[in-house]
Amino acid sequence: MLAPMSLFERVRIGALELPNRIVMAPLGRARAQNESRAPTASVATYYVQRATAGLIVSEATHVSAESVSRPGTSAIHSEEQVEAWRRVTDAVHAAGGRIFQQLFHLGRKADPARLPPGSGSPRAPSAIAARGEFSTAEGPRPFPVPRALRSDEIPGVVADFEHAARNSKRACFDGIEIHGANGFLVDQFLRDGANQRSDHHGGSIENRSRFLLEVVDAAIGVFGAGRVGVRLSPHARGDGTDDSTPQETFGHAAARLSARGIAYLHLIEPAPTPEDQRFAPALRKVFGGPLILCGAFDRTTAERAVREGQADLIAFGAGFIANPDLVERLRRDAPWNTPDPTTFYTGGDRGYIDYPFL
Repeated sequence: MLAPMSLFERVRIGALELPNRIVMAPLGRARAQNESRAPTASVATYYVQRATAGLIVSEATHVSAESVSRPGTSAIHSEEQVEAWRRVTDAVHAAGGRIFQQLFHLGRKADPARLPPGSGSPRAPSAIAARGEFSTAEGPRPFPVPRALRSDEIPGVVADFEHAARNSKRACFDGIEIHGANGFLVDQFLRDGANQRSDHHGGSIENRSRFLLEVVDAAIGVFGAGRVGVRLSPHARGDGTDDSTPQETFGHAAARLSARGIAYLHLIEPAPTPEDQRFAPALRKVFGGPLILCGAFDRTTAERAVREGQADLIAFGAGFIANPDLVERLRRDAPWNTPDPTTFYTGGDRGYIDYPFL
């Protein structure tokens, strides 16, 4: 009989051997330069402080100028951005860490006021506005109705992801994570609440999964399957990115991703999720690679999830924001610093790189 796993045991994900099973979740902190969207020296410090994580997944990083949101969010489509990210990865590697870059496109949730001149409305699978509001300099505004992508435009968006992946590789990331969660473009294609197309990227589950798989295949062509992960969020539906048959949709996607031999599947499924609402058990049956679970885990629930085989690794979000030495705190079962939400997206070093170590 195999011995139960621990958070602090080594694990292999794809091409990488990790010293522990503790993952720093992708956390947008709005600390890049406002105009260039290139990371600053403080961004490098922030990630270096957390380099004891088995794996760092960077903040969600825009793949093109067609994907833009609040000032300070980062991107990886220009030379300046590549060079700045290279300084971050060099620093993380010098500190003994490993870091994947999360790549995403906002789709219908892009800020139309920040799109390149002549772009018009944000683009999406269908002309259906996201539910809710986004932040602007003039205050919150409802998401606009996007323009549905033409069939002949979709390969160009896939190419944007491929270009970004090549830039990630040039910036010396250890791999990339495709952000297929939280109602952004990949997720919009995947779910029938946002995708009501009638071409080969819409309709059936197989067709709605096509964009995700095209993006993943492009990423694999750059990094190899062992350095590509995917993040999914089947429970997230607050912005109207819903699905009528989520178990079937996400099961199909997970099975197709498994067939490609990617490094891992990263599932947002909070620890308190009731048993009868969980996706992880079913996805674990069809996805043969390592599974990362993320959402409201503490030491007890994280250890239990790994020990019982619910997941291979656990990702922590707010825990890493407030505790640069979270791995050591978990190891010692020491108290955690309390995060300050008022500084999550404010820019500057306060609430970013000034949380105390043990």
